[in-house]
Amino acid sequence: MDDKIATTAEAQESDALPRRIEVHTDHESQPLEPLPEAVKQKPVKNKSPAEWAYERLVLYIQTFEKQLDADQEVAMGFVGGEAGVMRIEGIGYFDPDMITFYGSDAAGVRTQLIQHVSQLSVILRALPKPQETEEPRRIGFLLAKELGTG
Repeated sequence: MDDKIATTAEAQESDALPRRIEVHTDHESQPLEPLPEAVKQKPVKNKSPAEWAYERLVLYIQTFEKQLDADQEVAMGFVGGEAGVMRIEGIGYFDPDMITFYGSDAAGVRTQLIQHVSQLSVILRALPKPQETEEPRRIGFLLAKELGTG
């Protein structure tokens, strides 16, 4: 038991700050960086489930992309069915509880996934970048600019 005494303001601030714990067993995984100030400005309790899920997804995607080489881009895989993978080209949310991913499948067909935050499960995958593009698209860094963190 912790005997530390906190003021009411400290206790409220502590409750409002998000916590994250990660342990990696390999030396190649990139740990998530500290939450950017822009994300911490609005208390979690004042965010909708969709907004909070969106912000964290952006940070996970950005961290994942840091591990990719110049010939890879981020995509997401689907669990169950024959849906395959989708190259992530955009992400958004619709308050209070919907997340949507925009992109294209392996055949280049335009694709959109709309999901309730309570069902959210995302597998990030590395796909070869399209041959016709010189540079890989780093969607995580573009999304981070929208959050005011990039």
